[in-house]
Amino acid sequence: MRSLLSLLVIIAALAVTPAPAHAQLFAAVAKAAEPAAAPAQDTVGPPAPAPEPDQLGRISPRGTMRGYIDAMAQEDYAKAGQFFDLSALSKSDRTKRALTLPVIFQSMLDDNGSLRPTALLSDLPQGVSDDNLPEEQERIGSFTVDDKSVPILLEHKKLDDGTLVWLISADTVRQIPKEYTDANDYSVNKILPQALLEHKWAGVAAGHWVAMGLLIIAAYLACWGASSAFFYAAESLWRRRRADTPQGVFKAFSLPVRLYATVWLIIFSAHAVGISVIVRQYVSKANIIVAGVAVLILLWQLIDVFSSIMQRRMMRNGQLGALSTVMFFRRGVKFILIALGAITVLDTLGFNVTAGLTALGIGGIALALGAQKTVENLVGSLTVIFDQPVRVGDFCKVGDTTGTIEQIGMRSTRIRTLDRTLVTIPNGDFAAQRIENYAHRDRFKFQTTLGVRYETSPDQIRYLLMELRSMLFAHSRVTRDPARVRFLGFGADSLKIEIFTYILSTDHGEFLEIQEDLNLRIADILEDSGTSLAFTSQTLYLARDTGMSREKKEAAEKKVADWREKTGLKNPSYDDDYIRSIENTIAFPQKTGG
Repeated sequence: MRSLLSLLVIIAALAVTPAPAHAQLFAAVAKAAEPAAAPAQDTVGPPAPAPEPDQLGRISPRGTMRGYIDAMAQEDYAKAGQFFDLSALSKSDRTKRALTLPVIFQSMLDDNGSLRPTALLSDLPQGVSDDNLPEEQERIGSFTVDDKSVPILLEHKKLDDGTLVWLISADTVRQIPKEYTDANDYSVNKILPQALLEHKWAGVAAGHWVAMGLLIIAAYLACWGASSAFFYAAESLWRRRRADTPQGVFKAFSLPVRLYATVWLIIFSAHAVGISVIVRQYVSKANIIVAGVAVLILLWQLIDVFSSIMQRRMMRNGQLGALSTVMFFRRGVKFILIALGAITVLDTLGFNVTAGLTALGIGGIALALGAQKTVENLVGSLTVIFDQPVRVGDFCKVGDTTGTIEQIGMRSTRIRTLDRTLVTIPNGDFAAQRIENYAHRDRFKFQTTLGVRYETSPDQIRYLLMELRSMLFAHSRVTRDPARVRFLGFGADSLKIEIFTYILSTDHGEFLEIQEDLNLRIADILEDSGTSLAFTSQTLYLARDTGMSREKKEAAEKKVADWREKTGLKNPSYDDDYIRSIENTIAFPQKTGG
């Protein structure tokens, strides 16, 4: 019953408009004051200023009908008469009909007429241009005279002072009879006690308000029972035919359908039993709001249902990175729904939403300047989501932070570090930083440099190169290209041998196992070669210096003397003939003897 109480609170707060009680409807017509004459204007002096906006609010169709309803609720019939175009009446009839016309018109609407809710009428001075009517006319309802349906038209007219206003058209006024008797056999006036007819609230018999309240309760209970039975049967039938019932779908439709059906049942029932048009118009605000809220609730719950279905499907398919996109769009669409709902409620309650939105547009620059970081984070969120450098569940490094992405929100991204702390980074900063994503790595690099002792002979180095290469080629979890083993050169304290390859694995734990196996096999090969890794040390050799070889020195000096005598010493320049004579005389790789 909580939803019932919420509905009643909304309707009661919006529908009940306090106004002082007055005398009986038709009895008060004779006592109504004549409209005050306009003050005379001087014929001499400066030109009259531009006309003021209409004080009765008749500048738009909505303002005209709202003003008429409010005037009738206050039983100000002289004021209500100013919302009719009396130009088709003779001057002698205008004064009298100006007082009786509003009352008769209301009685006809109470009995068998229909009037569009004022909140749905145009609030623009020019009205609606796409209703298949002349630009100066607008249809707002109808009533019945002699079993004939008569449209209620508003017409754009210019007053004597030049002000353009909307009035109930002269054609409609012609169709309103001078006298009218209630012909509705089901009218609440015929079943209400006299006490509830004599006392008035907002210019209407109190019984009409009581009847509307009882009608709201009865309509909701009827729709609650009917919708509960319908959805129970529909869900049972669905489960018998399909095993995979979408969770939450029927629940998502239950409350919105119940509220929406209640609104329409209230509208038709109130019209059928002849509840006053004033009561119906005030309650129409609540009807529009509740109908709009029902649609928003339906969309809100469907967003939750389908996003949950998509999340479960992505988790089954292992698409954990797409979860952040689903969550972001769910929040974004919900934010839009809240904004649309707020605009609808404010417009229904009579606030000038257009002016408010215009003011927001003008103040948008100031708002943007004051919310630069917020806008930056929003743009960063869109960048992270659409570019997808990371996804939820990815292990990555962002700046100096390393960890697993836990959540990508509209404002920030959360990272669970290796120390199990939670780091929150604004998306504006996140998108601008250097991001290293380890989750998309297809293999791990294996690179190490062995430093063997200087006592290692060249043949031992050749043995190491051959055996290490053979081991890499033979290993099933190592790439063939590259599988590089090279003797790099002579270091300060060791002979350098580099090993470079890739390990075929995407799991870090498995990579460590394969790396451990490779290191142990390298250690075995070093052991078998008879050498070992060098320690960082210095070795001091003490030996008698035998000096330079005199024979080799003399041979070298003699060879240089021959070059000077025969061809000239041109080092470092060489003749082309000489280069051709020695070209490719050193073969690589060296050919081994048979």
